[in-house]
Amino acid sequence: MTDTLPADVNGLTLEQKASLTSGADFWTTKAVPDAGIPSIMLTDGPHGLRKQAGSSDHLGIADSVPATCFPPAVGLGASFDPALAKRVGEALGVESAIEDVAVILGPGINIKRSPLCGRNFEYFSEDPIVAGVMGAGLVRGIQSQGVGSSLKHFAANNQEFDRMRASSDVDPRPLREIYLRGFERVVEDAQPWTVMCSYNRINGVYASEDPWLLTQVLRGEWGYDGLVVSDWGAVNDRVAGLPAGLDLEMPGSGGGTDAQLVAAVRDGSLDEAALDVAAGRMLDLVRKAAARPSVVGPLDVDAHHALAREVAGRSMVLLRNEGGVLPLRRDAKIAVVGAFAQTPRYQGAGSSLINPTRLDNALDAIRDAATADVAYAPGFSLEQDGDAAALRDEAVAAASTADVVVAFLGLPPSAESEGYDREHIDLPAAQLAMLDAVLDVNPNTVVVLSNGSVVALPFRDRVAAILEGWLLGQAGGSATADVLFGDVNPSGKLTETIPLRLEDNPSYGNFPGEFGHVRYGEGLLVGYRWYDARGLEVAYPFGHGLSYTTFAYGDAAAAVDASGDVVVTVPVTNTGEVDGREVVQVYVSLGASAVERAPRELKAFASVEIAAGQTREVQLTVRRADLAYWDVRVDRWVVEGGAYTVDVAASSRDIRSTTTVTVEGDAVNLPLTMESSIGDLMADPVAGPIVQQAIAGMLGGAGGDAAGASMMADDDGMQKMMASFPVGRIAGFGIGGVTQEQIEGLIAMANAARH
Repeated sequence: MTDTLPADVNGLTLEQKASLTSGADFWTTKAVPDAGIPSIMLTDGPHGLRKQAGSSDHLGIADSVPATCFPPAVGLGASFDPALAKRVGEALGVESAIEDVAVILGPGINIKRSPLCGRNFEYFSEDPIVAGVMGAGLVRGIQSQGVGSSLKHFAANNQEFDRMRASSDVDPRPLREIYLRGFERVVEDAQPWTVMCSYNRINGVYASEDPWLLTQVLRGEWGYDGLVVSDWGAVNDRVAGLPAGLDLEMPGSGGGTDAQLVAAVRDGSLDEAALDVAAGRMLDLVRKAAARPSVVGPLDVDAHHALAREVAGRSMVLLRNEGGVLPLRRDAKIAVVGAFAQTPRYQGAGSSLINPTRLDNALDAIRDAATADVAYAPGFSLEQDGDAAALRDEAVAAASTADVVVAFLGLPPSAESEGYDREHIDLPAAQLAMLDAVLDVNPNTVVVLSNGSVVALPFRDRVAAILEGWLLGQAGGSATADVLFGDVNPSGKLTETIPLRLEDNPSYGNFPGEFGHVRYGEGLLVGYRWYDARGLEVAYPFGHGLSYTTFAYGDAAAAVDASGDVVVTVPVTNTGEVDGREVVQVYVSLGASAVERAPRELKAFASVEIAAGQTREVQLTVRRADLAYWDVRVDRWVVEGGAYTVDVAASSRDIRSTTTVTVEGDAVNLPLTMESSIGDLMADPVAGPIVQQAIAGMLGGAGGDAAGASMMADDDGMQKMMASFPVGRIAGFGIGGVTQEQIEGLIAMANAARH
């Protein structure tokens, strides 16, 4: 098919070029039959293929073809394993290719700024390194099958409330270091075929028409060479958006915006060269899609279901396990309570709603795995109907005669979805009441959670164990039994902090904003950065997760390699009796930094299998680029030199080994001016000695002011005050008779010495 495609857009008419830049309908692009350009299909993901079989809609109302529903990003992210994400991506690519889908829309890697965001289940983490590394793995897997991915939602799209208009008002450092860093990682490491711009405005400018975002940063700084597509309905002004870098508008507008582009070219308000660029990128996308080898079905449903089960097992996080209640004995008398055991909550609502090829439930899987009878009581109604007291009493009766109770709690589908945010982080009152009643008769209770974002855990110290199950996809029921009985040793870790209460969250008071603006007032201190900086107690920290075995860490070592990256090595020993997997985390900090920093920041991680009694030498690489902060003075990334503390850890608050490494910094030569402070001049390694000598000479040579100069030199408080004093204003104070001309000469001499 590629042989029939034109080499470029030069032979196309103005109208044909414009037609390539918007959709034909909800999911397909326009064909240009006269030029041999076919239509291609883009459709929803990102944890399964949502190709609608009949009528089209964006919110998952219409039925879609059966496809494997893998654990959403909230679960997959907890594996901390980009190789596992790549395998999921490969499976998504295969299923997309079988259905002749050119681009699957995902992954979403937006930061979990608040646990209230209704779409958090589609995102990986509160940390940009986790989001970027896991997102890059998924993209690599998808595109290895000749299918494109769509990295979304670009950018600073961290809530659903007023999502099509609200402005994310965020300062340069957090924008770069937190909200764009993950996107940069995926673009540079995996080159997704498309990037999807978000609905929202960023600092007042719609993402769909922001040349700084879509051209300067994405293409100019990051070297992106693919196509930018709008989120469905995100276009505000098509004529403004196209030269800003928005290549493809979706869905189709019935040709209305195509006509606007044609008219703008003809009246001279739009350069036709900009249209050529966008149409050319669309042609490149069609060419990539056409190059995919033919795929012969049918789908291997069993193999993909098995993969979904493996991933679900790796997604669960064991938060608590007092007295080794888990894994369960197969011959134990088990009572299962909670309606989610039989009616699983396995995915989120909205545009990512998958029609699964099959669906496991945990109750059946537990009964299949156990050798004794398993009692069951729903305990509460998912629809919040029925007799709550009678349901609760039934659960209590089952629990009272059991050796161990497994209580399935979670959020109902209506609690979190694309399109709206949550109002709180509490589990439904009926579920908490049931659990309280069960604990009164049987404290040997294991809680299994089903939720797309964190929930408050007021019972965490009263139950024997907590297994955070997130949303586990279609095989989550069987995978849950695998973990409960020890067929799978849990290895997931938290990619988001679980707070004690919503009010402790850094975005509290600045979410979801008002009058079309949301202020990112917490700045850099997002997620664990905030809790650690404030010394706040949390329910469970970022990176936490237990195992059925234990791991001991040896002494870590760190060194800078030839490329400037920091290579960290640490021996990790499985000190238990069963094989396991540990997620080794590397956090970095710099004391006495010139800029605000969190107490520590995750910079690398590795998920490693270690057999019982064995030791593995784990090597992790912290990229030099990830040590950089965004210097607002020079508007670029800067690595600050100094002795960095390297913490090798099992969570952000479970540091196992610490070492230091000296990193050479980047030079930042800011010209000294009359507005520079005395402290700026004194701190400059070249200018400092010259300035110190010159000022001493000026003041010391002024006769009666020599004593004043000496007092200034000896008075610590005076030095601190003068350090921020603009040097150009010294003359106005008459200090030592220093003139404006002398100061200008001093600055010129210092600048000359520096350069």
